[in-house]
Amino acid sequence: MAKRRKGRAVNGVLLLDKPLEMSSNNALQKVKRIYFAQKAGHTGALDPLATGMLPICLGEGTKFSQFLLDTDKTYQVTAKLGIRTTTSDADGEVVAEKPVNVSKIELDKALESFRGDSKQVPSMYSALKYQGQPLYKYAREGIEVPRQARDITVYRLDVLRFEHDEVEMEIHVSKGTYIRTIVDDLGELLGCGAYVAKLRRVAVGGYPRDKMVTIEQLEQLLAQASEHEIQPSELLDPLLLPMNTACGDMPKVFVDAMSANYLRHGNPVQTANAPLSGLVQVYIDNDDGQTAEFIGVGTIDDNGLVAPKRITVVEALS
Repeated sequence: MAKRRKGRAVNGVLLLDKPLEMSSNNALQKVKRIYFAQKAGHTGALDPLATGMLPICLGEGTKFSQFLLDTDKTYQVTAKLGIRTTTSDADGEVVAEKPVNVSKIELDKALESFRGDSKQVPSMYSALKYQGQPLYKYAREGIEVPRQARDITVYRLDVLRFEHDEVEMEIHVSKGTYIRTIVDDLGELLGCGAYVAKLRRVAVGGYPRDKMVTIEQLEQLLAQASEHEIQPSELLDPLLLPMNTACGDMPKVFVDAMSANYLRHGNPVQTANAPLSGLVQVYIDNDDGQTAEFIGVGTIDDNGLVAPKRITVVEALS
């Protein structure tokens, strides 16, 4: 007999405002406990020194976390000029100090070289793996390993503030872009060095910034539920965004209940108006006029059929 999971079968996406000096995993575990959720997963770690948007997927929503890993991100970063560190952030050891004599014209010219498409070599202090180990583990042992440059795109880079040795910027980038590497490279271009003094992620894909909630707010709702003797879910669950919000702008296809059952058993199905290739959101088109029900993500196979990729299970739908 299968062991029953501990916790609630609650599904959705919470936009957590991760606090400073907390690891993404610790933040995830706190949210999981507060929601008493069976399953939870985050969608791309933030460094302990970074704050801001950390989408946490609960329940069946964890099946769609990969699509948030692959989406673009927006950050607000404060670069400190005149100092270069081993980790390109405030945690690292200082390796060089130089006077800062940078004009706004020189800054703008340097920043222009980062906009658009380019290749970036990941930092040795990233979580990327080499031979099964994160790069930062090698870095802490003083070992440098080969890293392959990756294609990145800086869609937008705006200067919010420039005061002598500090530059505050908002940067909208493609997946896999390391802000600390951009800041370190900027310092080298300016000839004075630079490191990340402050970093905040303000957007993941199209998620709204004003929907972020803090752990303190969640704990206050728990206390409020206890005080009024109501179930915590009554106050917590309305904060969750639907699972399909993790799928961005994927095209939608609609199937009937029988086809949905085929998909749930691993079989491809034929649908009307499906694209020729790529990923699609799949919905059950109810005949009773009710809102179509999201059941997951499919992929168009070689025969033009919709094959299951990430499909929810019936008993865990919410």
